[in-house]
Amino acid sequence: MTLQRTTRLATALLLAAGATACAGGSSTKTTADTATGQDLKGQNVTVAAVWSGTEQTAFKKVLDAFTAKTGATTTFISTGDNLSTVVGSKIQGGDPADVVMVPQPGVLKQFVQQGWLEPLAPAVTDAAKKNFSAVWSSLGTVNGTQYGLYFKAADKSTIWYSPTALQNAGITAPPATFGDLLKDGKALADSGTAAFSVAGQAGWPLTDWFENVYLSQAGPDMYDKLARHEIPWTDPSVIQALTTLGQIFGSPQLVAGGGKGALQTDFPTSVQNVFGPQPKAAMTYEGDFVAGVISGDLGKAVGTDAKVFPFPSVGAKAPVMGGGDAAVVLKDAKHKDAAQKLLEFLASPEAAAVWAKQGGFLSPNKALALSLYPDDTTRQFAKSLIDAGDSFRFDMSDQAPAAFGGTAGAGEWKDLQDFLANPADPQGAAQRLEQDAAKAYKG
Repeated sequence: MTLQRTTRLATALLLAAGATACAGGSSTKTTADTATGQDLKGQNVTVAAVWSGTEQTAFKKVLDAFTAKTGATTTFISTGDNLSTVVGSKIQGGDPADVVMVPQPGVLKQFVQQGWLEPLAPAVTDAAKKNFSAVWSSLGTVNGTQYGLYFKAADKSTIWYSPTALQNAGITAPPATFGDLLKDGKALADSGTAAFSVAGQAGWPLTDWFENVYLSQAGPDMYDKLARHEIPWTDPSVIQALTTLGQIFGSPQLVAGGGKGALQTDFPTSVQNVFGPQPKAAMTYEGDFVAGVISGDLGKAVGTDAKVFPFPSVGAKAPVMGGGDAAVVLKDAKHKDAAQKLLEFLASPEAAAVWAKQGGFLSPNKALALSLYPDDTTRQFAKSLIDAGDSFRFDMSDQAPAAFGGTAGAGEWKDLQDFLANPADPQGAAQRLEQDAAKAYKG
């Protein structure tokens, strides 16, 4: 999930006449009409997204670049966390946005089922095939039709650490395997510092912990099956992953404050416990967005005071799991041509470069030069996403019904909190997860 999920941490043109007719649109513009610059002058594209603050400011610069290229102006609407409600209300009120940046595949699918979305124009899908790995197009596809173009991504297979703490424990290189992680954790504990500060208060970071272990240990195919609930949460592969995760969660040496302390630790505090003025642990797990807390809230230098290594391999291959925001065009959009043209622009390395240079952004666009990112740490994240190719997997809980994968105090969040409190019973945890998943997927 993007940082929008924590604080709850993230939501062209060239419609040929025949393709537009198939999509149910009314545009009569041809490729020749829209291929030249400034041809959209006088049109305004309304874009809705959850972004605020620095993310909103950075994205508006991308929209400004679109205006300079095409002549179309843009209006940005910040929906806050209630994106679905805001989008639905504007549709019902007869004033829909033209483009929406959707932060979860489950929400995108919901929009399709409600008949809200226009299929992507051929020029957009062609650009996506050229510039993105196939997994990103598949994430925006429902029933064989692509509706979403992923523009912004997040890498959630990262562990952040204090170089000083590891050095004091005699650790000279970050661990590459889960076994090495456990060994280094014991060395840290022996040096007087807990290995991890675990953010268990909200529940969502625990789902990310599980997903990294499961993806690496069970593999991408099983991950997909579990995400779709084609196998139950009582499957042996789930119990094995919970057992593996319990080797960290069940050790008071490795977790600052033990399970009880972790359940009282929110995400920002888990970062502060490692990089704040009174460190309580050497490492914390979460995505690339941890950098914002380190540099913004704590005033520490990423890459010097705080470093990061990939989530270690549990099975044959290290996991690369994360999130992202997909651009979609609403079926009731008043400016479909301009909206599709915006998505074609967002599919280009040119658009990604605008935000990449500002920082706080990762792109799944293979054509974007890594040198455009502002620092080595961000380049490391971006390279990991690109190198993963079709092995990348989207956050599993973001793909689940909200009742199971996205509700505080319920479903997967609550079940994994209970597991954190009692890691000695992975089978019981799996049974509770399956009971809650069955209800949510059926509903």
